Amino acid sequence: MKLQIHEKPSAQPQRPYQEVGVMLRDMIARQQYALGDRLPPEREIAALLAVSRTVVREALIMLEIEGLVEVRRGAGIFVVAMPNKTANVPASQCNDAGPFELLQARQLLESNIAEFAAQQATREDIMKMRQALQIEEQELVSGDNESGDKLFHLAIAEATHNSMLVELLKQSWQWRENNPMWIQLHSHLENNHYRQEWLTDHKQILAALIKKDAKAAKHAMWQHLENVKNRLLELSDIDDINFDGYLFESWPLNEPGR
Repeated sequence: MKLQIHEKPSAQPQRPYQEVGVMLRDMIARQQYALGDRLPPEREIAALLAVSRTVVREALIMLEIEGLVEVRRGAGIFVVAMPNKTANVPASQCNDAGPFELLQARQLLESNIAEFAAQQATREDIMKMRQALQIEEQELVSGDNESGDKLFHLAIAEATHNSMLVELLKQSWQWRENNPMWIQLHSHLENNHYRQEWLTDHKQILAALIKKDAKAAKHAMWQHLENVKNRLLELSDIDDINFDGYLFESWPLNEPGR
């Protein structure tokens, strides 16, 4: 069935993905699509609505959380419930920021935290980071949760010895852990290979911190979160695994020494 555009609802969501999600939900509610119907590919929806594919992707994640659509890798997006028959959690009650917006904020915040921590870290701070990496390695083997990941990033923030930076870091992680869209997107990761990659990133960050190389620490943290974003973009793309567009682009960062 061909996608048709109707007028946008009068109450506009604040975030672009919410606006697109409401439009798609409205089209399903008008029964342009029946149960089991396949929605058009992301690229077609993006072109029709004149938005980026990442906005469309986040809107589809929102509808997937609500139980309206099901994303089947390699097959497409299918309608599995109608809006008036689904008990939804209103989008306004969810964390407004999408997962890639959260990552952009973390990249800006944590790269600067790492730079400052390299100048402030004590021997005890470095020991705490090493202990966090040991926990991360153990969890990688056991397949347990990812507490070591959070502990490592928290240890870097604590190494700044600035309580406000620590609180900002904790808040950003709390938003991530309670964000339904992030949880849904993260659930699409099918194996632990990415955790090994990110552990390697963490070791590079720690090496720069041990050397008190502020520029290298900043770049290593920036690149780590860039790697996280690229991995999530790749794994969340249901149409084209080579798609490299971003809604929230990376803030450019010069190589160390430049």
